[in-house]
Amino acid sequence: MPDPTAEDALSPAEKVRKFPNTPGVYLMKDALGRVIYIGKAKNLRARAGSYFLKAAEHDKRIVGWIGEVADVDHLPADSEVDALLMEARLIKDIQPRHNRDLKDDKSFPYLQITTGEDFPRVNFTREPLDSGVKLYGPFPRAKSLRGAIQVLQRIFKFRTCSLDIDADDPRWRWFRPCLLASIDQCTAPCNQRIDRETYRRDIHRLKLFLDGKKDVLLKEMNEEMREAGRALQFEKAARIRDEIKALENINLRGDLAKHAQPEAFYIDPRKGLKGLQRVLHLESTPRTIDGVDIAHLGGTETVGSLVTFVDGLPFKPGYRRYRIKSVAGIDDFASIREVVGRRIDGLRERDEPFPDIFLIDGGKGQLGAALDAFEAKGVQPPTLISLAKREEEIYVPGRSDPIVLRRRAFALRLLQYVRDEAHRFAQHYHHMLRKKRVLGEDE
Repeated sequence: MPDPTAEDALSPAEKVRKFPNTPGVYLMKDALGRVIYIGKAKNLRARAGSYFLKAAEHDKRIVGWIGEVADVDHLPADSEVDALLMEARLIKDIQPRHNRDLKDDKSFPYLQITTGEDFPRVNFTREPLDSGVKLYGPFPRAKSLRGAIQVLQRIFKFRTCSLDIDADDPRWRWFRPCLLASIDQCTAPCNQRIDRETYRRDIHRLKLFLDGKKDVLLKEMNEEMREAGRALQFEKAARIRDEIKALENINLRGDLAKHAQPEAFYIDPRKGLKGLQRVLHLESTPRTIDGVDIAHLGGTETVGSLVTFVDGLPFKPGYRRYRIKSVAGIDDFASIREVVGRRIDGLRERDEPFPDIFLIDGGKGQLGAALDAFEAKGVQPPTLISLAKREEEIYVPGRSDPIVLRRRAFALRLLQYVRDEAHRFAQHYHHMLRKKRVLGEDE
């Protein structure tokens, strides 16, 4: 079994030689253990190692800061696309000072198919709906996705317009279709040239293709390309070749459950906060929310996270990471007491106000642990609540039954956003501590 102490004694240049030849993300740290640069790699050893070659001394992109690097770490990824999406998420979370790109809230695009219309539409979007649609993505390259949609439209002839078409309204018979119908890239449901059932069969075939059932189509296209080449129709062969490449690129996307970006899914913060005021019987509309989550590392190390929302939106400078210090083994309740207690101490030391709402991930037990932390510090808690994952029930002190809201309620969706953001932030810290290295400062 490798000696972690011996590995810690290695220089960054020596350490990267032990990285795997697989995809992942590398993290450059300064002497204080702070992450100062994050990058992705198809081959971790080769890419991270390139920073410590003689030629790198003259690379204008890194020469100004490479001398600050005192340590380097890595996180493995399943694929190059996973690495790219992981890099973007970590840069948004950690905000390393030498990463110029990906710090803003610009999200990756999705392919979206509506499900509640007579004639579903297909479109490219960076702001996907969270209901009434089938989503694919996120996609790391917008240009590739746009190209793939164009090719798919030539094959499946779906509409991309924003018209609200009612299949039973005879007036659509007199509507003039757009150019796409004239060049045979849309079956023109807007002109009732196709019935609802036939159009939906085409959409079903499209979904099968996107879900992986594309071998037959690609085989046919490859044969068509070869036939065009044999007939010396080189332009046609080249066009089909490009279309095949575009369709193959449709697989270069993230997993929606794993890589969904919370900033891409619109939640009306104003309505959410108003809803919380009503549900929690508050005197005024809340403005600030703190969310706490706990994660475990290999059954031995526990880490905590705290995220801050202001006016219903993430406030990244307010995020905190915690390496649990006072708890031996796995004890979520004790870990919550420590995190909440350290948050109380931090706010007091800086003479900062407590949040309007303090949200704990969990049920009655987790809520009780947080309440214990306030009582131990002799502090009157703000509005303290917990949100249990399975049934999405809201627990409040002094009430035996939970509050149950409609799944589409704005108040619940805002709480879910805070809870999920805290969980995601804790999980990233959990992964980055897997070799007992601290990437940021604890409060």
